Amino acid sequence: MASNANAETGTKRVRIRELIPDITLGKWERTGPKNGITDVLGVLVHTESIHDKEKGVNTGVTTILPRKDWIERACYAGMFNYNGSGELTGSHWLDDTGLLSSPIVLTNSFAVGACHTGIYKYAAQNYRDKDGDVDWFLMPVVGETYDGMLSDISQFVVTPDHVVRGIEQASSDPVPEGNTGGGTGMTCHGFKSGTGTSSRIVPGVDKVGKEAEYTVAALVQSNYGRLFSLTIAGAPVGRIFWEEKEREAAAKKARDGYEKAKGAKDGSIIVVVATDAPLNPIQLQRLARRATRGISRVGGYGNTSSGDVFIAFSTGTEAPGQFTTEEVDYSKAAVLNHAAVDERKMDSLLEAAAEATEESILNALCMAETMTGFRGRTVEALPLERVKHIVEKHIALEKELTQ
Repeated sequence: MASNANAETGTKRVRIRELIPDITLGKWERTGPKNGITDVLGVLVHTESIHDKEKGVNTGVTTILPRKDWIERACYAGMFNYNGSGELTGSHWLDDTGLLSSPIVLTNSFAVGACHTGIYKYAAQNYRDKDGDVDWFLMPVVGETYDGMLSDISQFVVTPDHVVRGIEQASSDPVPEGNTGGGTGMTCHGFKSGTGTSSRIVPGVDKVGKEAEYTVAALVQSNYGRLFSLTIAGAPVGRIFWEEKEREAAAKKARDGYEKAKGAKDGSIIVVVATDAPLNPIQLQRLARRATRGISRVGGYGNTSSGDVFIAFSTGTEAPGQFTTEEVDYSKAAVLNHAAVDERKMDSLLEAAAEATEESILNALCMAETMTGFRGRTVEALPLERVKHIVEKHIALEKELTQ
């Protein structure tokens, strides 16, 4: 919430499950070991923040590699446009073919071009034919949200080299959350937010009929929503905060300033869903659509000025990528043999996508720190101890009612 004061100065930032150990976030409670998108085998991530106090800059870049050799081995992917006031480049190709043969880069609204160029720059430096020519087809995938409340986006500080470095340094380490990467300057539901991630493990059966487990994970760049609608595990946290601020003149003024800014430009959310379950492009469109449910559970509506665009990809199968040293005869139709989950038996994957999205947003809120940025504007961190108190009372009441 916009203010001139810090919230809970010195409070250690923790993820939602550490803050409230008894919290229930959906049906599939088991997470991967990192509870993040890098729990999906092969997925690599890098985040980089850019701060310049003199220029009023707080922004960054998040680079996600579906797999290390992304240009040689494509993933199947699908996308969903919940509300179109935003950008995801490469979406026409994804919609046409279901092929993802690019990193997914997330940044601020004015840095899409630089990141687009950065993907090309990396590919041109590393993938040439035997004569040194660049003769492949590549559609870079870049998503954005608007961080203009806390960062002067007109400074254009993101460069192609940030993306090149992100691709080179991406790793399977746990993803930093909060004020990091493309989420560095983002806000959500009245508080500082940014980058968040979570994962779920669900039971399944493999292609030979043996018991198996599949991971579904999400990473969000969260920059949408109003205070009043913030909901955590069913508890009306935002409504309670709203009423509390109504009784305090300074807090009410800060709250209303934030709401006015969000009314002019509700800043969007990008969701990236990854899974190791073998899915085809149509199934991945279905998975991407379920991010909508996760956002709704936290209190998002897909407002007119919010760019809410979601992409899902699978590492459980592969297709030929855009770079090869072999001669390809494009005149002959050739068959690829792919396994895919039975369409009738996808419910656990769809539910897991929604739940991982919900928890990713909550982790972004919980891990973000108070930030003072462009024009001296301050957006406070979510007050963790107050949230813990509210949600634990809600949990206790639920237990009392079910005894």
